Amino acid sequence: MSYPIAVLRSLAFYILFYGGSVLLVCAAVVAVVARKVWLRPLVAKWGAWHLWCVRHLLGIEVVLTGEIPDAPVLIAVKHESFFEAIDTPRLLAFPAVFAKRELFSIPGWGYAALTYGLIPVARDKGAKTLREMIARAKERVAEGRPLVIFPEGTRVAHGKQPGLQAGFAGLYSLLRLPVVPVAVDSGATYQHLVKRPGRITYKVGEVIPAGLPREEVEARVHAAINALNG
Repeated sequence: MSYPIAVLRSLAFYILFYGGSVLLVCAAVVAVVARKVWLRPLVAKWGAWHLWCVRHLLGIEVVLTGEIPDAPVLIAVKHESFFEAIDTPRLLAFPAVFAKRELFSIPGWGYAALTYGLIPVARDKGAKTLREMIARAKERVAEGRPLVIFPEGTRVAHGKQPGLQAGFAGLYSLLRLPVVPVAVDSGATYQHLVKRPGRITYKVGEVIPAGLPREEVEARVHAAINALNG
């Protein structure tokens, strides 16, 4: 595909996806006030709208290899672009995602996200904040929902393999949940300002049981989420 065509397709994606997102966020705020039961299907529609735009406007195919358990588990996902963060509500059934606290200050979106059940993560804020985060996570687990974490802490370029953030091992120990590692290679196509056609693959790794020593669980998760970086 020529560069000018890629530019035009990316512009169409930005206009249509983000324009539609504004409408869906407004609808979500109304749902929070009027009927909260409307919020979950609205979030699912947002994920489906994003996938449609990715496929039909950007020319990116999305493939899932493996199966993610439909159970309250801790899902550790490689984070190469905004793609996997936006796609999570479509990929999983009613997920509760650990997200940076700063995102919850976005007008409208933040309030809707809290109501939906996302879990704010405030780094270096002390033991009280950690206890609050764990309490929220356990509430979501009691509801039968999967928890989603990006254990590297931030987006990294495709091919990079930084170590896991220290907080991951603490959450794993305190929540006592099995971990499902998921590799994704979205950075190669989606992360660019001018996005490229191609394929994004999710690769679901072997379930890692709860209760392992820190060094072992970190090594196994790190290897599994970077399985597409070879």
